[in-house]
Amino acid sequence: MTQIVNWKPYDSIDALAEAACQRVVDAAAKAIAANGAFKLVLAGGTAPVKAYQLLAGKQEDWSKWHIYYGDERCLPVDDAERNSLVAEQKWLDLVAIPKNQIHRIPAELGAEAGAAAYADEVANAGTFDLVLLGMGEDGHTASLFPGHVHNLDELTHAVHNSPKPPSDRVSMSAKALSNTAELIFIVSGAKHDALAAWKNKEDLPVTHLCPATGVDVLLCV
Repeated sequence: MTQIVNWKPYDSIDALAEAACQRVVDAAAKAIAANGAFKLVLAGGTAPVKAYQLLAGKQEDWSKWHIYYGDERCLPVDDAERNSLVAEQKWLDLVAIPKNQIHRIPAELGAEAGAAAYADEVANAGTFDLVLLGMGEDGHTASLFPGHVHNLDELTHAVHNSPKPPSDRVSMSAKALSNTAELIFIVSGAKHDALAAWKNKEDLPVTHLCPATGVDVLLCV
């Protein structure tokens, strides 16, 4: 499937964060009205954190929210570099989402065991309502890196030899991340080369995300 991309530039990081936050709130309202629940996949990295901080100040029906993670680093659960720890400190610990509705990736078990365990969570989730992703300078997203080959039918991947430490990670697959009503990339910083390659439809991990509704790229670069 060919990826359909809507580019949405912003003049500042603050404006980007506000827009991302509003998109999450709007998607939640739509999903809860339709299905009684909101299934959201969170991105790691620095770009989405400001949006998470804004969400912490919102008055939402948090009891209906279900949180998943696009990827996680194989580190102890209390390591500051864990995506889950950052999201919890900036947002999730500050609102009333039931703890059993926050689905951490058990990457502390190691890449293979963590991926196998999380595949069950992803399968049980079915179609997500919103997936948030970032993009690295090399065009990677989640822990899907250029040059890495994975089984395309898997819902999760055990990742080794990450070009950025730690080398071992667990990532949702492009297939799983594309199974969503909406997909939003939040991109900031010096990503000009990767963005140019993306716009030229070069073979990068970000180009493998192909939900039926297309992808929106909110960017400030």
